[in-house]
Amino acid sequence: MAAQTEPPYFKEVRAAGKIVVTDTPKLDVESYIANYKGKSRIERLFHIAKTSTVLYHEAIEMASAEAKEGKDTDLYEKVIALRAALEPGNPKAHKDDAWVTKINRENKSETSKLEMELKGYKNNLIKESIRMGYDDTGRHYQDIGELGDAVKAYTKEREVAQTPAHIAIMLQRIISVSIEQQNWLNVESNVSKLLNVGQGTPSVQKHDAIYTAAMGLALMSSQNYQRATDTFLSCSSSLLQQKPGDDDLGPSIMTSSDIATYGALCALASLDRSQLQSRVLENSEFRQYLESEPHLRRAMTAFISGKFATCLSILESHRADYLLDLYLSPHFNPLFERIRNKAIVQYSVPFSCVTFSSLAEAFNTTEAVIETSLIELIKSGSLPGRLDLEHNLLVANKVDSRNAVHEEALRTAKAYERTAHQRVLRMEIMHAKLEVAGDKGQQIKMGGDSMMSLDPTISMGGGMAMASKKFFGGQQG
Repeated sequence: MAAQTEPPYFKEVRAAGKIVVTDTPKLDVESYIANYKGKSRIERLFHIAKTSTVLYHEAIEMASAEAKEGKDTDLYEKVIALRAALEPGNPKAHKDDAWVTKINRENKSETSKLEMELKGYKNNLIKESIRMGYDDTGRHYQDIGELGDAVKAYTKEREVAQTPAHIAIMLQRIISVSIEQQNWLNVESNVSKLLNVGQGTPSVQKHDAIYTAAMGLALMSSQNYQRATDTFLSCSSSLLQQKPGDDDLGPSIMTSSDIATYGALCALASLDRSQLQSRVLENSEFRQYLESEPHLRRAMTAFISGKFATCLSILESHRADYLLDLYLSPHFNPLFERIRNKAIVQYSVPFSCVTFSSLAEAFNTTEAVIETSLIELIKSGSLPGRLDLEHNLLVANKVDSRNAVHEEALRTAKAYERTAHQRVLRMEIMHAKLEVAGDKGQQIKMGGDSMMSLDPTISMGGGMAMASKKFFGGQQG
């Protein structure tokens, strides 16, 4: 496999600025894909085939076989088109027109049958039968790849849903289709509705972890890494206790290993070291997910301990695997850059100046990358310092501590002077008997040792004015 010539397809992909993985990943395709079910298997194999120059042959062969076992002829044609681009001389890279025609005919017949049954249910005016008719029609459309029609059919279930459980089922179906469409805004919206409506519903309680993880996936895919972190860390460990079965929704969306990976990487990019310790490593629920990915736990422990090079080295060693993940692939590089930038800031804190070469050596990268990262950090205000490009130095901003102490002392003295002036003024007012007492309960303490009316007309200045008016008016009378 190492001596395999790279197909011209990857040169075109690389020229288009898309991700191409040339390193040999640690994952075994057959073992990896066995953790998933449904169309998720085909989509993940398709992504590996179009991304990896090492695993493309095995992945595209498995994807072709999987696609032919389903009913989605458009997905099958997409897989075969990729296979033809990757392996132009392979006789298996030609579309099976007879199979496509046969499946399309069967799909059309099944669609007509389901629509006739639904029409009959509507004529009988039995709500439960109508709901189940919409549900069957939606699942059929989803199986054959008509995702827009599937969402329409599922949405119509709301009109005849009679219990919260029925609404929960409808939302579960829509979430499944929305993930397949990668319509993340719709996923986020419907998961929120499901977790609110489905409280007390057994099916939702059983799968609450996977739907919370789906929310995290939607947030991560929208590049909202902070909220994605909070969501992944809130996943209960119930998913780990579930036994594989037909109603197990996890493998059709993501596995416990995916939750650990997505959550840990988002946490490393979003949380500081104390939060990583308290919210991740000391989180009894999420720690159980991390047990399936021990290298991520080691990376997090290294980051917390200040061993940044070790942390980045661990993540770098699994880069190929992460780039071959269907959902993580477009986000790994931005996440890794954030983690490295946080490490650079933490590493630079104790020093008054640091050379680019020492930073490049510490973070196992080039001086050019370090310089670019430092410029971005200083511009964003994350790193208080300046760059000496003549000597390739990062110089920390000097803080005049003596001047800061003097300024603080002046502020304290002014505040003390103002307080003292107010208290002396108050004492003089009381001595001159110019204070006007308000109703009981309308007075508040002032300065900790006197009372002042809550009535704005009987304030300090107002009291003096009223007293003066009363005094002079009495003399005139």
